[in-house]
Amino acid sequence: MQRCRKHKAANVTDHLPKELRDSAKKVLQAAWRLEPSEGKKQIRQLAQQLEVKYPSAAQSLLEGLDEMFTVNAMGLPKELLRCLCTTNIIESPHSGVRMRTRRVCHWQNGQMVLRWAVAGFLETEKHFQRIGGYKQLWILKSYLDDLETQKAVAEKKKVG
Repeated sequence: MQRCRKHKAANVTDHLPKELRDSAKKVLQAAWRLEPSEGKKQIRQLAQQLEVKYPSAAQSLLEGLDEMFTVNAMGLPKELLRCLCTTNIIESPHSGVRMRTRRVCHWQNGQMVLRWAVAGFLETEKHFQRIGGYKQLWILKSYLDDLETQKAVAEKKKVG
């Protein structure tokens, strides 16, 4: 599971004074471009520096550290990494549905909610744009297929 890096940066910088926010954000962005082991090392160093004066920022930095580098470990192209490192790809459609259903006041039942949600998603879909790196999605699929195969083999070994 990949953690949203934009939310992580916001969570961390919210715990810092204004004069430290930009430098902390730049350290995070630089660390996220590194190999997972080196990036985690840099983030741990930043957390160690912040620990005394800003323990909540340090704690936020270390929370879910492994999940901040999930896509880095996959070896995906940069264009694809950029869109997979945030939750925008999920939040944007939800925002579109929220916008299209905000005036509905009297939900009669669950079926009505589902109909409106589906209608909202279908209308929102008309405004979708291609994600960055969409031509490299086959690389992600191949990686995930390999993981699934490895998982199945491991399960067979457990059973057999």
